[in-house]
Amino acid sequence: MRCSIGEYMIRDWKRDDASSLAQYANNRKIWSNLRDAFPHPYTKEDAALYIARSLQKVPRTAFAIATKTEAIGSIGLMPGQDVHRFTAELGYWLGEPFWGRGIMTEAVKALSEYAFNGLGFRRIFAEPYATNLASARVLEKSGFLREGILRANVVKEDRTLDQFLYAKIK
Repeated sequence: MRCSIGEYMIRDWKRDDASSLAQYANNRKIWSNLRDAFPHPYTKEDAALYIARSLQKVPRTAFAIATKTEAIGSIGLMPGQDVHRFTAELGYWLGEPFWGRGIMTEAVKALSEYAFNGLGFRRIFAEPYATNLASARVLEKSGFLREGILRANVVKEDRTLDQFLYAKIK
């Protein structure tokens, strides 16, 4: 996939993205809003492993958000299985220097379009922590509807947190 979003783009990962991926991903503010499977500290080795795994997936479902010169974030889909095979969970993050520019809203819109029309999904959902209001705003601006609150649904940094449940239907 390659899709322009203003002066930025969504594209397949490249092996030489590992340095910039590690640079931007190694941020506690990013880690605190993601699942524990996302390492912290985030090393160049973590980045290389993530990129290698992403490049093996067919169809591709994990992509770099990039400038012309470097990867600055990530966006991807985690397809469901069995009766959920037409549903995918959306995940994303963006390097802190790029926050507040509308990049992620455009990326979520573009990936949603690709998920529906290119991959055949019928439902995309996301579950941001209720403390992550910026992510909730991104989803709302991208046409997702809040379907509910998953109360006391996760434990992050020894805190029990609620999650919002957002979804977009084709």
